[in-house]
Amino acid sequence: MEHAASTLPLIVALEQSALGATMRESVLLYPAVETLHIIGLALLVGSIAVFDLRVLGAFRGASLLSIADATLPVAVAGFALAAPMGLLLFTTEATHIAANPAFQAKLAFIAVGLANAGVFRLLAWRQVVTGVTLPRVAKIGAVVSLAAWLGAIAGGRLIAYF
Repeated sequence: MEHAASTLPLIVALEQSALGATMRESVLLYPAVETLHIIGLALLVGSIAVFDLRVLGAFRGASLLSIADATLPVAVAGFALAAPMGLLLFTTEATHIAANPAFQAKLAFIAVGLANAGVFRLLAWRQVVTGVTLPRVAKIGAVVSLAAWLGAIAGGRLIAYF
């Protein structure tokens, strides 16, 4: 499927940068960065999935706080790895990728996932810390979180097909 290439100056500059050229020309760099991106995604989404499933009632033998203590640092580390690696991958064909509807969907899903995490922190985190029963909005947030992060993965995978 053809789509218009992005002409935003920053996008063009990223693609034409020495970094973009190095990423395109290196036989080993692109696959190494892609592997690190996937590892970051696995850490991020895997740990978020465990936390969200606990919010939804799974793993009742473990307290939500203990699950949060174990998974949230891993999620942050995964995001800290996946995001810069994704930017490096983006530099290789930035003008084409920026106009790709699957990439745009991926970014939208990531934005929803991050915003949802912020809302959870504001509306339900105190109950997690104190062990009080979570409000219904927390369960809704867990479903939104799972959908958003799985949507981001699907969007990323579909970039190659659009």
